Amino acid sequence: MCADSYTEVSEQSWFSRIADSIKGILFGGFLFLVALPLLFWNEGRAVKTAKTINEGANSAVAVAAASVNAANEGKLVYLNGHAESKASLADPAFGVKAPSAIKLMRSVEMYQWKESSQSKTEKNLGGSTITEKTYTYTKEWSPSLVASSGFKQAADHTNPVALPYKATTLASDAVTLGAFQLSSAQVGQLVAKQDLPVTALSELPAALQAKFKLDGQRLYQGANPATPQVGDVRVSFAVLGATDVSLIAQQVGASFTPYVAKTGKTFDVLREGTHSLAALIEQEKSSNSSLTWFLRGLGLFLLFIGLRMVMSPLKVLMDVIPFLGDLLGAGLTLIALLVAATLGTVTIAVAWIVYRPLLGVALLLVAGGLVYLIKTKMGKKKVAAPVVGAASVA
Repeated sequence: MCADSYTEVSEQSWFSRIADSIKGILFGGFLFLVALPLLFWNEGRAVKTAKTINEGANSAVAVAAASVNAANEGKLVYLNGHAESKASLADPAFGVKAPSAIKLMRSVEMYQWKESSQSKTEKNLGGSTITEKTYTYTKEWSPSLVASSGFKQAADHTNPVALPYKATTLASDAVTLGAFQLSSAQVGQLVAKQDLPVTALSELPAALQAKFKLDGQRLYQGANPATPQVGDVRVSFAVLGATDVSLIAQQVGASFTPYVAKTGKTFDVLREGTHSLAALIEQEKSSNSSLTWFLRGLGLFLLFIGLRMVMSPLKVLMDVIPFLGDLLGAGLTLIALLVAATLGTVTIAVAWIVYRPLLGVALLLVAGGLVYLIKTKMGKKKVAAPVVGAASVA
């Protein structure tokens, strides 16, 4: 991998920083307005999903994959077995074939320039800043097109404007699980795969044989795989053959459809490998819990960033003397953290009062404690203020 870099030094006046921080108030307010509904919605989503999973656990009927029992029509069923396809899939452009395959996947990578940047900012007395930004350019293989038109030094780091071939996935429309057939949506969830080597260029259409050469088990378009150039392309293939699966879904004829729970949410679980019903249920509960905490964290983070941006003009005003700006910035960051935690906790508590009343009341008590903490902190600062003034007079 080769790299080069370019460094740019720029200065921003104090007045320009003030203007930018005032503009940031609008975006900070937007983040604030997004975060609160997100936190509220997430709690309702979590509760409905948990109820849906519990309903699935209580309603699922274990069935054998070897035969279709008409008595289970419309019921939520659990089964596991060997998913397979007798179809032969062929790549439409390259002609590569995969017999008895569930999926055939084509991956395409192009050697391209990539830009990354790092910046270092120093504040001057008077509130202005000097920023040194370094742009680094590397050549790397990428499965997606890297648009070089927006590069800082685009003229010297130009990428092709399009990939000559696209990645694609072919899927069999006849994947069986014993006497049943998986739906196309279920087949789409299967991801396990193994490399499908290309052993001879003769497998390709005649028009492509002259464009490519073999590079191990994949195809290479370019002068020399050992010394790739920008625009070189490599193409590889993978196949998904027969695999064990476990699923919970509604039985419809000899196939499946998502089960609609009383909450209105759907329940349709498919995992590769052999898993018990209890294990599948636990995995779904774990996934719901992980998503819930992720969205809580995201909501609280957006609240904090929004509040910090709304407060940023105060810090920039004090940056006339950099030390005072840094000191105030640290204080504003702490206040933003406490306020975000309080508002977020209150929002979650209100949502819990709607969806989980007992937990909601307990969380409101926690929020009350945070409010008391903020008042205590602010009270100490007010008491300390006259002392600072007296010292300065002396």
